[in-house]
Amino acid sequence: MKSLDLPHALAERPSAEDDAAIERFLDRLWLERGLSANTQASYRSDLRLFARWLRVRGTALTTAGEVEIKAYLAARVLAPRSQARLLSALRQFYRHLHADQQRQDDPTARLDSPRLGLRLPKHLSEEEVERLLAAPDATTDLGLRDRAMLELMYASGLRVSELVGLKAASVDLRAGVVQVVGKGGKERLVPIGEIALDWLRRYVQRARPALADGRSVDALFLTARGQAMTRHNFWHLIKRYAAAAGIRTPLSPHTLRHAFATHLLDHGADLRVLQSLLGHADLSTTQIYTHVARARLREIHARHHPRA
Repeated sequence: MKSLDLPHALAERPSAEDDAAIERFLDRLWLERGLSANTQASYRSDLRLFARWLRVRGTALTTAGEVEIKAYLAARVLAPRSQARLLSALRQFYRHLHADQQRQDDPTARLDSPRLGLRLPKHLSEEEVERLLAAPDATTDLGLRDRAMLELMYASGLRVSELVGLKAASVDLRAGVVQVVGKGGKERLVPIGEIALDWLRRYVQRARPALADGRSVDALFLTARGQAMTRHNFWHLIKRYAAAAGIRTPLSPHTLRHAFATHLLDHGADLRVLQSLLGHADLSTTQIYTHVARARLREIHARHHPRA
């Protein structure tokens, strides 16, 4: 028998039948649950890699059993959250086959999920946010664009994919709102706030026409080449401005979203309002920020109370 290790499996390709089964599964999830493009890509990658590993063993993805799944999970050295995501993809795939009567059993039914500790989102203090927002040189077109993007993200709590995916027509500068297409294609209206609105207005009136350079582009935020800004580009911008602002906290584009949520709660926002602004389908997702607020209260108490 061939070696069963993961590197050997990478030399294989999933069969056409396995690939077709994966795509049918993803199509069904998209239709029933509005699965985001990022989640689809993650599930596709996880299932295709498992199919390649199974092919070394002479087994098809659609017929694999509990023994093969357990062996594969043992062969993968993954962090608990990555392991949980992989198991979620496998569970949903085999439940789909079972519900569709393509097989009589669910081989994942008796598998336990890894225990996950509560992961609190990283966030910035209000003073750190002010330094980050002030880092771009707003006298230049690119700097003005970057200031407008940072201000809008902090003022509205948009996901980075929502921010870079905004169309010029999505923003109503007079009403001070932005129309956002979130996960699953769900739309929501989010208020911008006066300060972010002012920076956005300056960008739209001055910098965006210069970056577009006569081209007709739908995207709101443009690169130096007049093309739509990407998540990757924005991630590099965040890192550069954080370094310029002297911020040592490891940042991602999501950090400003977390700061938006945490600072709203700090100033008395209602959890249901925050859920609506963030575009969370489930309130339990929003409740993670109550843990952040409590953690900050404990920190303040320990630092300032004489008997702490």
